[in-house]
Amino acid sequence: MGTPVDLPGSGSIPRWLLGFLQDHFREPEDLSSIQSFTARLKQQCDDHEVELLNLNRRLSLSLSSWISQSNEMGRILSGIESCHPCSLPDESVRSHGKNLLVELPLIAKEVGRIHSVRLYAESVLRLETLVGDLEDATLSMMKQVSRKTKASNQTIAQDESGWRLAKQLVAVKAMKDIEEVLAGVAKNRPWWTNLLKAVDSRVDKALAILRPQCLTDYRILIASLGWPPALSATNVDKDNCMEMQNPLFLMQGEKKARYSQSFLVLCSLQQLQAKREARSSLLQKNHRACNPSDFNDVGEVSFFKYGLWPIDELVNPIALRMEYHFSKWLDQPKFIFALVYKITQNFLDGVENILQPFIDNAMILGCSAKEAWVLAMMKVLLDYLERQVFPALTKNHCKRDVDADSEVTSSLLHMVDLMIAFDRRMKILSTSGIHFTGSFASIDGFFPSFSIMSIFNDNSDWLQIWAEMEVKDAEGKLKPQLEDETSWLKVSSNQAGDTYYKEESFLFLSREDYKAPLIIDSVFHFAWAMIERGLSIPSMQRRNQFIGASANLFLSHFFTILHERSRDVEFMVVITDDIELLRLCSAINTACYCEHVLQEWGEDVNLLEMGASGDDSKGMFEDGIMVLVNLQTDCLEEILTSLLLHFDNLCWNYVQDSGQWEMKQVDSDGSIPDEDYLLISPTFMEALDMLRDRIQFFKQNLNPQNFLDLWRSIAGGLDHFIFTSIPMSNASFSSLGINQFRIDMKALFLIFKPFCARPEAFFPCISNSLKLLEINAKDADQMLKLLSQGHTVSEDCLRFQGLFHVSPSQAKKVLRNRMRGD
Repeated sequence: MGTPVDLPGSGSIPRWLLGFLQDHFREPEDLSSIQSFTARLKQQCDDHEVELLNLNRRLSLSLSSWISQSNEMGRILSGIESCHPCSLPDESVRSHGKNLLVELPLIAKEVGRIHSVRLYAESVLRLETLVGDLEDATLSMMKQVSRKTKASNQTIAQDESGWRLAKQLVAVKAMKDIEEVLAGVAKNRPWWTNLLKAVDSRVDKALAILRPQCLTDYRILIASLGWPPALSATNVDKDNCMEMQNPLFLMQGEKKARYSQSFLVLCSLQQLQAKREARSSLLQKNHRACNPSDFNDVGEVSFFKYGLWPIDELVNPIALRMEYHFSKWLDQPKFIFALVYKITQNFLDGVENILQPFIDNAMILGCSAKEAWVLAMMKVLLDYLERQVFPALTKNHCKRDVDADSEVTSSLLHMVDLMIAFDRRMKILSTSGIHFTGSFASIDGFFPSFSIMSIFNDNSDWLQIWAEMEVKDAEGKLKPQLEDETSWLKVSSNQAGDTYYKEESFLFLSREDYKAPLIIDSVFHFAWAMIERGLSIPSMQRRNQFIGASANLFLSHFFTILHERSRDVEFMVVITDDIELLRLCSAINTACYCEHVLQEWGEDVNLLEMGASGDDSKGMFEDGIMVLVNLQTDCLEEILTSLLLHFDNLCWNYVQDSGQWEMKQVDSDGSIPDEDYLLISPTFMEALDMLRDRIQFFKQNLNPQNFLDLWRSIAGGLDHFIFTSIPMSNASFSSLGINQFRIDMKALFLIFKPFCARPEAFFPCISNSLKLLEINAKDADQMLKLLSQGHTVSEDCLRFQGLFHVSPSQAKKVLRNRMRGD
């Protein structure tokens, strides 16, 4: 017998060789076919040697051809300078130089094409090798899984799982390298679409096998660790009990290392898939120029905003246990939310302490184990609500059962309130322990978050039902106040302030300053509550839809009622009826205050952004504001018209008595009485008293903004009425008549004195006519001559006299009336 040969130790055998042997000799029975295997292996080696010789020969020929072409190109380029046509005396050489200059761009183009072909070939070879490695690792796992292992001992099972995990890591490494190459191709040569599609197709097939296998192995691994734990603790020391019940705390040594590797595999697969999807979506945007910077760090941060696969897999078995309890609490949904929150809170610290280092090891930037755990638990609840709860609620609503309608409305609104409160609590939970400083302390939603309200993103019919219920509930609560007349008339409130929306946004005047009734507090309380609920919806489009179908519709219904109240007033009677005038003033004040509040709301950052994202450029409340503006304008115009008509009726005799302006009564000494001894015309007194009374009434009951518009409009209307009725009539003015007219107009001006320093400025036509009437006869005659010399001279003459509000023809008529009275 020969000397026994020492076999090499397992540590000296390369890893690739150990893997090769494990692939082909898994069982002792496999050694019986070693001779046929050796012959087959020798034949494969011979074939590879032949292929290698052929490849070397082809490579040598290609290199020789390339060197020859390179030398020829160098010779041509080196002769270009000496062959410049302008420097060569020989005509034939000059012609040859011209040909070179013509052919040079073509040569450069051909060189670029050859370079591109070479890069393409190198990329293909590189990708072929990497994809081959990926497919080999995937297929070997398939063969191993399909093979029925006869041995049942735990050590062999652990070895098999370790071998599969090693293959998964090899596959993930190959996928990372493939994606790195493809990202470079997509960035620098996006027109290589066939190559990208071909590689993606093969990777997709491998991934379709790899991902389920990785998930299955991960599930088997966490089950072997004792996951899921009990949902609640019964001992007094619950914190320590939860740690002991959490299998993740108990992982040690090889188990922890294996779990860490499996966790890393799933995270890497998810990250790679996100990068591939982002790259594909960018390449599909062929209608715009592709920006190379778009491919930098594709999917690095945002891919986990919908959760992490390994943490989702930890939550799935817990979800199955929770649903058993959910089904018993359909009539008391608050227990469902409480259970999800409690379980999330119980395992939160353990998940963060154990899994966050694994996430950091996977080099996933900006990802928090705490947030991923909270997100996974919220997705479980969202899925249950979408499958079981909301279909039942909305089904009952669609039946239109009058008896059960109020109960359904209450149930759905209560459910939405629970969802919004749950969202806020979970957000606080996910950001607990994180301290903000500086400007970040005031940023709401600084961290990426998932909302349970996203249930409405893909269910617009549920959103519409919710909006209808909000409107119906608010209108039902508002109905008693709408029917109570005192709520429309009472302005003062015992409340400390308005709290129906953000106080810091209300920077102008309060409801009391606008003299708006108490009912408007309730209206805006309900409307703002709807808006706040709508702002909790993550989708901008659904937010717009909900606020438009709830708050905007509710306000629109109220504005319709407001408009009907203003139309119920008989304006020809109301001008002397304080009760009817109070109703009208209340409607105007309400409309003005509503306009102001809607403008303030429209400047809110969130609402402003939503309005800008709509189909048109109008703000969210623009239509409602226009309705309110038109209502105020219409009501003020009706008040103005009624008041002027009533004023005209009261001073009819005063206006029609043109003889009073021709009076030439003198004192006993033959002089004309001074205006200090003249009294207001008796026929004008009643109209002035009515005007003073009504203006004081409106001052007390109208808001300052509308009252300002009203008294100025009244002054303008009276100015036009009196000017056209007296100075522009055919009446002749004597000196006594002019003094009397001045006294009467001063009395009129005095009514408006409390509201401005120079009331006569708001009666420009009357003031100009008084100036014309007070001109002496000589100046009046001279001015009439100037006014008859053409338009330009007439205008200059009037401007020189400070008369800007009467035309030349009007000025001539007033002057003639004054001349006839002398």
